Amino acid sequence: MLIIAGSLILDPNDRERFLAANAEVVELARQSIGCLDFVQAADPVDASRINVFERWDSEEHLLAFRGAGQPDADSPPIQSAQVKRYVISAVEEP
Repeated sequence: MLIIAGSLILDPNDRERFLAANAEVVELARQSIGCLDFVQAADPVDASRINVFERWDSEEHLLAFRGAGQPDADSPPIQSAQVKRYVISAVEEP
């Protein structure tokens, strides 16, 4: 399993426009084979931050989604990104 998680920083005035422009990407990801979860969400305390979380059952499915091309979103620029990929070898119930 793979988890992609982190944050994007945008001008606070552009955050809602970014989320709206990329809503179709979220919908397409969630419909993709192997996607277990996919979200880009406004941070509740930092007006410039978007939290990113993706969970995929395999690298093959993640790469297939990434390679399929994304819709042409008229998306505001990202000022910085802190997003990491985590390879998970085991999952346990809490």
